[in-house]
Amino acid sequence: MTAAQARERFATARVARLATADRAAHPHLVPIAFVLDGDRVYSAVDAKPKRTTALRRLANVRENPAVALLVDHYDDADWEALWWARADGRGRVLDPAEPEAARAVALLRGRYPRLRAIGEVLAVDVDRWSGWAASAPGDARPDR
Repeated sequence: MTAAQARERFATARVARLATADRAAHPHLVPIAFVLDGDRVYSAVDAKPKRTTALRRLANVRENPAVALLVDHYDDADWEALWWARADGRGRVLDPAEPEAARAVALLRGRYPRLRAIGEVLAVDVDRWSGWAASAPGDARPDR
């Protein structure tokens, strides 16, 4: 899969898994709602119930901005349809008052209309797109 194909497939996913690590390299993995804008991924802290608004993912990005995001498609009935796409980059935590954060929130609300109140915004500047697919797009498959 080319970088462009990985980016294209990434954009179609509704949920990504965000991998961060703290200063001591302790990993942390969480599912996130996101929107893709060029080679930048945005996610935000919304009003869903959480134990705290001081989220580990944001603390980790402040300590260690290297992050990875993964999306995938799994079909137990059709393993030829399996694929995953990954975005590696540098994360930044944006204050909700920043213009970039306001733009990100507008994009997120366009994709997820039920999104409620927003706190800090995570921006990931993607340096590398990669992925894998069991079959290439457009492959002729004998079972179809």
